[in-house]
Amino acid sequence: MTRALIVYVALTALTLAVFARWPGLDLAVAHLFYDHGGFIGNESFERFGRDFFRVTPFVVLALYAGLWLAKRRGVALKWAPSGRAMIFLIATIAIGPGLIVNLGFKDHWHRPRPVHTQEFGGPDAFRPWYDDRGACKMNCSFVSGEAATGFWMVAPASVLPPPWRTPAIVAAFVFGVCSSLLRMAFGGHFLSDVLLGGLISLIVIEIARRLLWPRGDA
Repeated sequence: MTRALIVYVALTALTLAVFARWPGLDLAVAHLFYDHGGFIGNESFERFGRDFFRVTPFVVLALYAGLWLAKRRGVALKWAPSGRAMIFLIATIAIGPGLIVNLGFKDHWHRPRPVHTQEFGGPDAFRPWYDDRGACKMNCSFVSGEAATGFWMVAPASVLPPPWRTPAIVAAFVFGVCSSLLRMAFGGHFLSDVLLGGLISLIVIEIARRLLWPRGDA
């Protein structure tokens, strides 16, 4: 296991343990985004921000695919992703945010979103992350799909060549954090949802990297 993978797995275990021991932390943090009877992320600027963070990863994937195709067609480019890098990008977004988060957890783990819980004016009882007996039927709170997609941006950043790779990875983490905070501001997810959604993507990225570049020469 790479050092990064060990860190992500450890953080996942820690997050699960902390929010199982103190589930009220989710409610306490959600209250920071709740004011005057509603969540603060309801203005047009926040809605634009949500669309930006939701769409940008797919725009980046399409851009990388365009660069790869252009190079294969003989266009002289200073840099384009390799075929192996494109497999890495498509596989990680499909498996992490797609298969595990959206098709796996969100449609089968019935945790109500903050905005739907009684503590924030909704009809449903709050459920900690480990209790899947909530009233939500589909597209539920656990875990956050947009946080998972936001942190997936680490994948395209990591296949860039030096010297762009390191600043791009830092920017990708900032992108994931901002996407997660915005979802919490909308009342769409609890803190544990966005932490675990992001960590799932990061774990998938590190596993895929080890499988595709076993000698670490990505």
